[in-house]
Amino acid sequence: MKYVEQLPVQGKTVFLRVDFNVPLKDGRVEDDTRIKAALPTIKFLQEKGARIILASHLGRPKGQRKPELSLKPVAQRLAELLGAEVKFCPETVGPLAQQMKKSLGEREVLLLENLRFHPGETGDDEEFARQLAEGIEVYVNDAFGTCHRAHASVHALARLVPLKGAGFLVKKEVENLSRVLKNPAHPYVLIAGGAKVSDKIPVLKNLMSHADKVLVGGAMAYTFLKASGKPVGNSLVEEEMMEEALGIMEEAERKGTEFLLPEDHRCVREISEDAQVKIMEEIEDEWKGVDIGPRTEKLYGEKIRQAAMIVWNGPMGIFEMEPFSGGTVAVAKAVADSPAFSVVGGGDSASAVKKAGVQDRISHISTGGGASLEFLSGKTLPGLEVLEEG
Repeated sequence: MKYVEQLPVQGKTVFLRVDFNVPLKDGRVEDDTRIKAALPTIKFLQEKGARIILASHLGRPKGQRKPELSLKPVAQRLAELLGAEVKFCPETVGPLAQQMKKSLGEREVLLLENLRFHPGETGDDEEFARQLAEGIEVYVNDAFGTCHRAHASVHALARLVPLKGAGFLVKKEVENLSRVLKNPAHPYVLIAGGAKVSDKIPVLKNLMSHADKVLVGGAMAYTFLKASGKPVGNSLVEEEMMEEALGIMEEAERKGTEFLLPEDHRCVREISEDAQVKIMEEIEDEWKGVDIGPRTEKLYGEKIRQAAMIVWNGPMGIFEMEPFSGGTVAVAKAVADSPAFSVVGGGDSASAVKKAGVQDRISHISTGGGASLEFLSGKTLPGLEVLEEG
């Protein structure tokens, strides 16, 4: 796979797939983290005098034009960040899009309308990809968060443009996530949280071959605890995954991997901001676990401090609600305090690190939730695989 600095982009018309799937509020960008993440590649292309066509999806309009999911506010925020005009095309393909592409001068930037307004995007439609490819000389993918999707702008389009490669954001993701898989340092601690065991099984299975310790939290812990014969009260359990959970714990034992489950829990009868919270070691009937307890925080903190490499994916509880955020914030701070090389998966894990205010002290925070999960599971990502084709 080639990267943008290895491609002949000087003065060329470059199609740059970015991930501008950002939250909007009242017609303005609420969080510009993903826009800022694309700036190094955009600025590099500007320095080379390229004509830059940006394309992204936003939300899930399902092939329908939805004004509230227009990328126009994103173009305005990008212009502020670049300190230069960003042209916006209200179409993705068609005569107007083609005319605006052709009229671009060197260093100029054009953002096309939401790719998913067109049903051909999620269908990996070749005809839609051909229309996107019109007038394009170089294709660059810098949208790691979509690389696990075989969508037209990520997959079919890349096959149509002979000169292709990845941007600096994708390069950073691939290098850091590959280090976890190919060059693990020990002691290696894997922290797995979130709601569902089913979401994390491929990662657990793939990374457990490297990990010395696995620390489990979030609602998924209750499936493991119930499978172990522990009382979990009214906590969320994936009954159909209990056998799989037992198999993972047995595999950990065979490999000599320390597999830790929460020793205490913050519990409530009903999930609400003003709920009465009770610390329990064994969860009573009609109560449900919503976060790891203080003893578990301390135990997990000790294991994290001993690590040389840490991979964390998934929060320890319902961290979005203040009374149930303590465990996740404590783990985030422990990871940040550790001198270990640390990788935090995208999505909720990245939000949790931000909530704890420690994002600057994590070695690598992935910009792709699903994409980083699949990469760490050892799966081939269609958006990367196509860039490796000659």
